[in-house]
Amino acid sequence: MKKTKPRVQKGKKMENFSVPKGMRDIIGDQYYSFQGFFEKAQEVAIYFGFKPIETPILEHQEVLTSSIGEGTDIVDKEMYTLKTKGGDHLALRPEHTAPLMRAYIEHGMQTLPQPVMFYQYGPSFRHDKPQRGRYRQFWQFDLDALGSEKSILDALVIKVCMSILEEAGAENLSIEINSIGDKECRGIYLKELTGYYRKHINGLSPIDRERLKTNPLRILDSKEEKTKEINEGAPDAVSFLCADCKKHFKEVLEYLEEMKISYNLNKNLVRGLSYYTRTVFEIYVEDETTERPTPVQVASGGRYDYLARQIGGKRDVPAVGISLGVDRIIEASWYKKLSPRIIKKPKVYFIQLGTEAKLKSLNIIEALRKAHIPTAQSISKDSLGAQLASAEKLAIPYALIFGVKEALENSVIIRNMQSRSQETVKLAKLVEYLKELK
Repeated sequence: MKKTKPRVQKGKKMENFSVPKGMRDIIGDQYYSFQGFFEKAQEVAIYFGFKPIETPILEHQEVLTSSIGEGTDIVDKEMYTLKTKGGDHLALRPEHTAPLMRAYIEHGMQTLPQPVMFYQYGPSFRHDKPQRGRYRQFWQFDLDALGSEKSILDALVIKVCMSILEEAGAENLSIEINSIGDKECRGIYLKELTGYYRKHINGLSPIDRERLKTNPLRILDSKEEKTKEINEGAPDAVSFLCADCKKHFKEVLEYLEEMKISYNLNKNLVRGLSYYTRTVFEIYVEDETTERPTPVQVASGGRYDYLARQIGGKRDVPAVGISLGVDRIIEASWYKKLSPRIIKKPKVYFIQLGTEAKLKSLNIIEALRKAHIPTAQSISKDSLGAQLASAEKLAIPYALIFGVKEALENSVIIRNMQSRSQETVKLAKLVEYLKELK
């Protein structure tokens, strides 16, 4: 991370007191939308056998640069890096996969029954151009299966991802899929691809000419219009697959067909990270808010069988995973705005009046919590009118009024906010009485 001059000088107020560009505060209903989604995603993942893991936001820089690869936008332009006082070069994680593989190796997970399957979620960071659904601090939910090269795991992570999206409200899902081979056959393909681009080098944009030297596969993913035209005639990786890769890819497609998951073979799909091998895929949902419904990418992933060695492991670890772009999901018109389980609409509003009542208030609220009775309160307020107004504004059906007299008599007034009728109940019988109320 580059050092910048502080914007606040001693004795002066900050004029532009705002969140950094490309980042935002998540507040109120939006926070609950995120929380609701993560709860649903975890629930689906657990039923399929995935277990939780959380890796640090900061990683050693070389873990990320060696895995993501030179010639990628992330390494070349987008990583937030810093040097600690102790001289360590660290980076804010731009994605979750390399940190997960580092954790797998560091904790000796290869000794566990394979595959090990994890889900994880949290923020990642890229200094990208902010736009709709894309932020510099963004949230992902990841599913990964490590320790097996079986094709059924490719199909598994796709299926679980699509189930999560459907539970969140997505319809008309589509998947783009390709195979880019392994170390046995990719060399031949890269040689053919490089030769093709050299013949068309005058038509390539400057950035793609540079990629030709460092990472030719990335040219297939180019956003440059001139390059897109050239890519139409580029050789496709599937034609160069070795027998094992052909078999693997054929099996993946057969699993998708058996689950009635429609797919489109996309010869130019390579993904933006250099650690991918064999199967790569992207999942799209139609955006119906535009004049012409357009597909919006909400998830992507693939195999990364050689990543372990890239980050310093002693042997290859076959693995496959997928990431869901949670920001785009939360902002989509189709999102169901899933409510988190922990948030329950209050059944009662607790009102206290006077010092004696205030002293006992927290014990009463704790008793209601233990009885699982959702309660709202504003015990910092002293006015009966102000507290009743809050109860009415929140449309809470019952108010508990606890004043000086009630504190002395160990009782409480229960007021029906709709009919205005009220009844006095002893504190010892309060929980039982409230549970009978509809």
